[in-house]
Amino acid sequence: MEIKNQILDSNSQILVTGAGGFIGKRVVLSLLENGFTKIRCLARPSTDPDRMYKALGVEQNDHRIEIFEGNLLSPEDCAQVSKNTNVVFHLAAGRGLKSYPDAYLNSVVTTRNLLDQSIRAGFLKRFVNVSSFAVYTNRYKTNNRILDETCPVEKQPLFRGDAYCFAKIKQEELLNEYSTKYSIPYVIIRPGVVYGPGNEGIHARVGLDTFGIFLHLGGANTLPLTYVDNCAEAIVLSGLVGGVESEVFNVVDDDLPSSREFLHLYKKHVKNFPSLYIPKSISLVLSYGWEKYFYWSKGQLPNSFNIRDWYATWKKTNYTNSKIKQLLGWRQKVSTHDALNIYFKICRERLKDA
Repeated sequence: MEIKNQILDSNSQILVTGAGGFIGKRVVLSLLENGFTKIRCLARPSTDPDRMYKALGVEQNDHRIEIFEGNLLSPEDCAQVSKNTNVVFHLAAGRGLKSYPDAYLNSVVTTRNLLDQSIRAGFLKRFVNVSSFAVYTNRYKTNNRILDETCPVEKQPLFRGDAYCFAKIKQEELLNEYSTKYSIPYVIIRPGVVYGPGNEGIHARVGLDTFGIFLHLGGANTLPLTYVDNCAEAIVLSGLVGGVESEVFNVVDDDLPSSREFLHLYKKHVKNFPSLYIPKSISLVLSYGWEKYFYWSKGQLPNSFNIRDWYATWKKTNYTNSKIKQLLGWRQKVSTHDALNIYFKICRERLKDA
């Protein structure tokens, strides 16, 4: 991987939060492959260090890796991991949490703690915040328009019915606030749908497996896929390339399939199953009706389907990775064709073992 105007040398102290996660492990591997020798990995206290070393393919006494089991809700733990740290790759987040307070606590409060201690430590050269496409709104965007880094984020995330989206938007707002107040040098990375070994589920942008049949909602929409190894390299570059402070980068791969193409390939290479295509006009009306009933019934049903979520997930949209290629020099490590084949193979193996 060629790095332009690199801001670090190989002995610089690097911190990766969420290092035991799906993407975090690949970020650590990418750093190792690029010769970095002081990588501090923050993992949950429940993480098995032996399994983590094994997943990274290194020996337990490898001097390049320091595994710190801690909690970002603890200012003391944040102070420990921030010591002498030059670059933070912040991947830890409250994903999968349904409660807004829990999501806020585990994505925003944790980020504030880490920023506070990084400022006190005084060695920070770059804070890389890994966000998500979930923050974008397509509500006022014309059909087929390209979604890029200039597109607006959701202004009223509470109404999306998605605690993760809410927390990620608040996390980005916090980072912008700290940048203004304390001149924190940061970069925001927004991956699309990250897939690969360790994340084999079919994303909601394709459809929903419910009511005993798979409801195909994506149709001809382009899927903003990025293979996990490709995404990890983009994240690493965003922490190392000079001159990109305060930039936002979307991460999607080349040669993206449509939802319909992806579903066809999945059925062909993994498992055939019944599915029903729901035209967009119908899914939009259903989302509208569900949202109205949610408010009329005062929350009798969860706000799982609503207009804002429909626009963000299923409105016809195209994507670009031109900015990350131009400013970071990123190039796709694993082709989409090869990545999909690896993904389908893993999915088949998982089904056999189930």
